[in-house]
Formats: sequence, structure tokens, C-alpha cells
Amino acid sequence: MKKNIIRTLPALIASVCIMTSCGANAGNGKISETPDTHSEKNAASEAANGTTEKPADINTPVPPETEQPVKPTINQIDFSSVNNSGTGWGFKKTKGSEPEIYQKTKDMLAKYDAYYMDQTKPKALYLTFDEGYENGYTGAILDTLKKCDVKAAFFITGGYLKTEKELIRRMIDEGHIVGNHTVNHPNLHKLSDPVKISAELSELNRAVEEEFGYTMRYMRPPEGEYSERVLAVAQSSGFKTILWSFAYMDWDPQKQSGAAYAVEQVTPYFHDGEIILLHAVSSDNAAALETIINNAKAQGYQFRSLDELKPADGSVSE
Repeated sequence: MKKNIIRTLPALIASVCIMTSCGANAGNGKISETPDTHSEKNAASEAANGTTEKPADINTPVPPETEQPVKPTINQIDFSSVNNSGTGWGFKKTKGSEPEIYQKTKDMLAKYDAYYMDQTKPKALYLTFDEGYENGYTGAILDTLKKCDVKAAFFITGGYLKTEKELIRRMIDEGHIVGNHTVNHPNLHKLSDPVKISAELSELNRAVEEEFGYTMRYMRPPEGEYSERVLAVAQSSGFKTILWSFAYMDWDPQKQSGAAYAVEQVTPYFHDGEIILLHAVSSDNAAALETIINNAKAQGYQFRSLDELKPADGSVSE
């Protein structure tokens, strides 16, 4: 019996020591943790902070990953039923008023994200320049825009990209829009083939992206020649088409009449939502630009970015 007591004594002593140690730790406020347990203090803190982890419900179904729809390429879209009868954009100008456009034409333009003016904003003007080639005046135009704190859009061609990278970089850096005027400046509806029409736009955009990291979002058909198919292909290629509600014969460098003439041509035709088309090859336009801008501002007009254009119903066009 005595031997049995002696044999069990060490185990009893060990148990007492363990109990004493745990009690001492608890009395001292120390936390004894194991990898898969939390103290009551930690649990209370997590509950208070809303961080308590809940065990996963093995019966809850995991939703399948949603597959994004693949946008068809141009050669996968059938444009054969889309009218390719060509027309040139034009209208009769009226001083102080928007041009008269047939409702059928307005509806077609709206269908394909094409704009000739903004019918949602009073006292808004949109200043745009066509840049088929450089004639030495774009730098001065950019200087004036910077001085007057006005942003504009410049529609460039593939040829302009090849020779005028510094000017294009300046346009981008100074917050202007660089628009797409096609690689080769062709009459787009005469190309007929949707793949060729799209290539004139997408190849220029690709080259601009590679050179500047800038994505083009707007296109202007050369010479204003277009068809419903051209508008449809441009939209499917990711571009909004920008026409205009004012222009004048300023594109011939050999037929310039001075700054005062340009002011007289442009200023009387200001109207709400006007998209102004000027050609940067014109010495008249470069010399008259500051006066034109100041005259517009004096009449309460604000120059806006094409990014602010909205459809006539006021919805946002994606």
C-alpha cells in the first residue's frame, strides 16, 4: 500500500503544479493560447469589431463565374443590309440659329452615336479642327487655346501622325482631344467593304495607342462624305462620329482673306450646342482665333469638350 502511494505521488504533484500554474497565469491576466483556440478576450474584441469569422456553410452553393460576352469583330457582323448610298454632309446656314436638318437624318445620326451639334446644352460651343497636314499654324492655335483656357478637338490623319508627333504630343499633354480622320483620308462609303472602312479607323487608332498610349474615341469622315453603313461600322469599331453645325470655306491656303474676314465668317453664326469646324491650315483662322473665342465668351457661350456630348434625349451615350 505504501509503495502504491509513493508511485502515485509524482503524478499528483504534477497535476497540482499544472493547476497552480494555470491559476497563476489567469490571475496575472496572461493568455495561454494554442494555434486553434482564442481567449474570451479576443472573441469579445472580434465580435465588437465585427471581425468574427463565421464557418463556411458547406451547403451554400458557389455561384458560377459570369462569362463576359465576346464582342464580335467587324468581319463577323453582317452589314450587307445597311444602306451604303453616299451623301455629303451639308446644310444652309442661318445666322444665330442651328441649321435645319431633316428629322429622318437626325434619327439616323442618333442611332449610330453620330453628332452634328449638342441639342441638350444652351450656350455651349464645341471647337474642332481638321488636321489633314501641317501648314505651320497649329502651334500658334495651341498657344491661343492655352492662353484662353479653351479645350478643342483635333482630327488627324495617318500622314499627320507620321510627320507631326511633337504637335500631337502637345495636344494630348494640354488636355485636347485627338480625333480620328482616317489613315489615308479616303471617301469612306466608296470603300464599301466594312473591313476596309474599319481598318481606316482602327489602324490609325492602333498607331496612336502605340506611340502615345492614347485611345481615340471620335471620328470625322473625310470631306464629310458618309453613308449609313459608314456610321454603323464606325460605331461597331468603337467610335462616335462627329460632324458639325458650322463650317466655312477655309481649307484652301491659297484663298485666305485675313483675320477680320474669318471673324466675320464665324461670329454671326454662333448658336446653342454648335460644333464648329475649322481647318488648321488656314492662316486666317490662326490669326482670328483669339478674337473669335473672346467674342463667344462675351456673348455668354462656354467652350466644352466632346466628352460632354449627350444624345438629344439627355441620356448618356456609352
